[in-house]
Amino acid sequence: MKKTVVSIFLLLTLIISGCGSKDKEENVKVTSKNETRLETIDVSTADGALDRLKSGNEAFVKGKSEMIHISKDRREDLEKGQNPFAIVVSCSDSRVTPAHVFDTGLGDIFEIRLAGNVVDDLALGSIEYGVEHLESPLLLVMGHENCGAVTAAYNCVKDNKEDTSNIGRIVEEIKPSVLESKDIEEASHKNVEAVIKKIEEDQCIKKYVDEGKLKIVGAYYNLNGEVTFN
Repeated sequence: MKKTVVSIFLLLTLIISGCGSKDKEENVKVTSKNETRLETIDVSTADGALDRLKSGNEAFVKGKSEMIHISKDRREDLEKGQNPFAIVVSCSDSRVTPAHVFDTGLGDIFEIRLAGNVVDDLALGSIEYGVEHLESPLLLVMGHENCGAVTAAYNCVKDNKEDTSNIGRIVEEIKPSVLESKDIEEASHKNVEAVIKKIEEDQCIKKYVDEGKLKIVGAYYNLNGEVTFN
């Protein structure tokens, strides 16, 4: 009887261990498959880089983000330098984090973030660095739903008020877009267009666009996670 009980216990242990090993093996296979899906996209061109961002956002929206480039090996590789495939200009809003939104990891995107996704001379200098020295083929300018900076600009125009604080300097950048719009959402889209126009006026950046080495694309982040591309 005792031997029978021991035998049954050992059998159950082997079955449970086998199931656990199988689950672990399947998880490894799924992870590897997802990594391949993202890493096989050629990001050396602007169109390829854009496809990579779209693919990453699709995974993010579905709740299947991988964040594959955060390993110890990845960090060691980046000690040699960086080669981001895209420059992303976006708002400072804590709900709109480009690395998460596009399911990217360390060294994948070069981010410039200011409230209202506006650009000043310092931001333009950062973009120039990404274009000239890092040779990123794609520049994405992304606005978003319920942007506080755009809302502030909209309210200032509506109430005919001026903000003399440093926030007011951001508001002034956005006001022209508000004046062309019927509501805050439209103003957010117009603001993206205005920022792109300002970037394109930078002679250094314009040179790369004219030579076909850089593509500039507008985008809009909805708070449900989905990014629409212009």
